[in-house]
Amino acid sequence: MRGNWGAAFQIGAVYVGTIVGAGFATGREIVEFFTQYGLYGLFGIGISGFLFIWLGTRIMIIANRIQAVSYKEFNEYLFGRKTGFFVNGLMLLVLIGVTSVMLSGAGAVFYEQLGLSFQLGIFVTSALSIFVLIYGVKGLFGVNMFVVPIMIFFSVVLAVEVISTDVTSLFSKPELESPSYKWMISPFLYAAFNLTMAMPVLVPLAKEIKHENTLRWGGLLGGGALCLILLTSHISLSSLPNIHTFEIPMAEVMKNFMAAFSWLYILVIYGEIFTSVIGNLFGLERQLKNVIKLPSILIVFGILSIAYCLSQLGYGALISFLYPLFGYMSLILLVLLARPMKHLPKK
Repeated sequence: MRGNWGAAFQIGAVYVGTIVGAGFATGREIVEFFTQYGLYGLFGIGISGFLFIWLGTRIMIIANRIQAVSYKEFNEYLFGRKTGFFVNGLMLLVLIGVTSVMLSGAGAVFYEQLGLSFQLGIFVTSALSIFVLIYGVKGLFGVNMFVVPIMIFFSVVLAVEVISTDVTSLFSKPELESPSYKWMISPFLYAAFNLTMAMPVLVPLAKEIKHENTLRWGGLLGGGALCLILLTSHISLSSLPNIHTFEIPMAEVMKNFMAAFSWLYILVIYGEIFTSVIGNLFGLERQLKNVIKLPSILIVFGILSIAYCLSQLGYGALISFLYPLFGYMSLILLVLLARPMKHLPKK
């Protein structure tokens, strides 16, 4: 392999850390797109895993060959300059929407798992985010490198515990009485949305890598790890009855099967939410600073104010409405990524 195994593992970790946010870590997102369909959800996870490996790698290779500095240039290459301008504006709105989901997720962790105020969770997370963004974000990737392996470990161990205790839960009927075609659409919506959200990080990262093989292995490792987390989380979540009644279903599974470690897992969930909020705010601030000539702290405060208002709709409600909507909006990206790139520079 030309390239560097260490760099490939770092790319894989960043890829996972970018996508594993509030909805993924809490399990609410996995319930919405996969677990509610019962056994059908397993097939959906397989499709999403394949798309994460194939198209996530493709994003990085295209970005590397055209030397895109940010997803702005990437979208202009993919969609054309005029349409790309519109898509970049749309992504700005989506990132604000996702930031509101993350804040609401933090509030849900405080309320449902810690017995504290929902509003307190949002304000604490917002204050910590402003603090980190004022004094630098050098530790952002370091936090992900620490939190993601712990999350993978807990996901695998918990799934093994569930299988050894109640393997029949995997073959339970779907929560929806007639899943029909919806389970077939879900994996494409899920992959499209998350790949769109990963672009702001994957594109500039790919530009710095010299060898394509490093990107290919990084995409394989990252996409494979995402598929593993999805699969093990689905197995664990299948054991939980009335799953839609919980805002943080993975924490409830931990309490049922590994109660001694439930507090640690709640910290891992919150850590993923927090790093996702910081990452989104950092990307949004960088975009808006080129347009709005204001100090960074005011831009961040403005973004958080908008996100706070949206977060009041409730975490579960936001996940159920916004994520599928953003998935439909992102489907065109999947189609364009999958088509042959005739004018892509050779390497």
